[in-house]
Amino acid sequence: MSEAAPGLIDRALSRITAAWRDMASSVVGQDDQSLEDQMWDCLNGRGGEVSARNRAARLAQEYQAADDAGRLEFLRVLAGFDADPEAVATAYAGVQAAGDAMARASATAALRRALEPPRVKLLTQFTSIPDGRKFLVDMRGFLMKTRREDPLLGALESDLRGLLAAWFDIGFLELHRIDWTSPAALLEKLVAYEAVHAIKSWRDLKNRLDSDRRCYAFFHPRMPGEPLIFVEVALVRGLADSVQRLLDEDAPLQDPKLADTAIFYSISNCQPGLAGISFGNFLIKRVVEELSAEFRNLKTFATLSPIPGFRRWLDQTLAAADHTLLSPEESASLSSALPAETPAKSLASIVASRGWWDTPGLRKTAEPILARLCARYLLTEGQKKRARDPVAHFHLSNGARVERLNIAGDTSDKGAKESATLMVNYLYDLAKIDEWHEDYAGEGKRNASTAVRKLARGWG
Repeated sequence: MSEAAPGLIDRALSRITAAWRDMASSVVGQDDQSLEDQMWDCLNGRGGEVSARNRAARLAQEYQAADDAGRLEFLRVLAGFDADPEAVATAYAGVQAAGDAMARASATAALRRALEPPRVKLLTQFTSIPDGRKFLVDMRGFLMKTRREDPLLGALESDLRGLLAAWFDIGFLELHRIDWTSPAALLEKLVAYEAVHAIKSWRDLKNRLDSDRRCYAFFHPRMPGEPLIFVEVALVRGLADSVQRLLDEDAPLQDPKLADTAIFYSISNCQPGLAGISFGNFLIKRVVEELSAEFRNLKTFATLSPIPGFRRWLDQTLAAADHTLLSPEESASLSSALPAETPAKSLASIVASRGWWDTPGLRKTAEPILARLCARYLLTEGQKKRARDPVAHFHLSNGARVERLNIAGDTSDKGAKESATLMVNYLYDLAKIDEWHEDYAGEGKRNASTAVRKLARGWG
């Protein structure tokens, strides 16, 4: 299934660049021009609005056809279209010299105009060409990977982020359900963009879009067919504790009218260039509203989420040989299971062994210890009131609480490598979302069920 993505991208680029090429062909006299001169012509609007749009298409075509080095050069030239220091100084002097409120307001407006770099106008002109917003989203994605310590590229990325944040405001986005009857091109994009649990086959995809499942995505009207973020939901009875069972293609189809729980098991951001522009919190709330209206029988809204940083933290913590990490009882249990090693090394060895969760003796030893350490990781580890785990931070920021930990929740290679197979249910209580969000955003308080909070207190 992963092979679908390159073909899909190639077809989309071919269609887009063909449209730009047709527009650019009407531009006369640019063959020998430098990039800087082409950008000045675009800014100056020589020849009218249509000509400016065609010049923007020519620039976009040139950027798209370049290799990474060529694109960096293009962006450095574009970043050079900064505010004029003399104009800024003059405008600032005008603000200082203003004698009354009216004059100060006028001078301040002039200063704002002087501070806006010409590159912002040029970036805006790209929105007039076909797929112009997608072009800019992808441009920022490339910038974020390559800007490094270059101050000019950093300023360009900041300008672009500000524009995209305004253009992709939640008020402009549309929520749509995706199902098996959706266009094939869109279904291919689900496969390409799925970032949590890879879609292995068309049968796997069909299973995720069946009648007891739901998939919703945010779209922008100027980027039709391009999901910005999507969420996959399973309609079940009770909290799900295993993603393998949840995604089992051979499991019997459930009647969604009998379900009492909606499990959000995958949330994928589709556009790297929109990183830092948050949609996820709004998406979950909108989907809860949609599902509540469709199924009155749903009482619980929760996730089955990965814990991607837990294994790394666990390995580092065990390697540090902190004698307060394990209780005497836990140490004795580990020493009994693997007497040739220290307790910390015994736990590390168990977690590193393949299929330990299917070995009754090893699981009985490791399960309570891992559950306690994972609760500690989720509820106490982090900096400046922020949870260390990025997925925990996302859901706690959205107003969820840590509800339950699940050993062997994800027994895939990825699940074992990233989270020692653990998964967590985050609960979204509609009556508490705002309160829990304020707790975390304001005080850094991480709400959790009594059972998880008791685990996190430790053994001391």
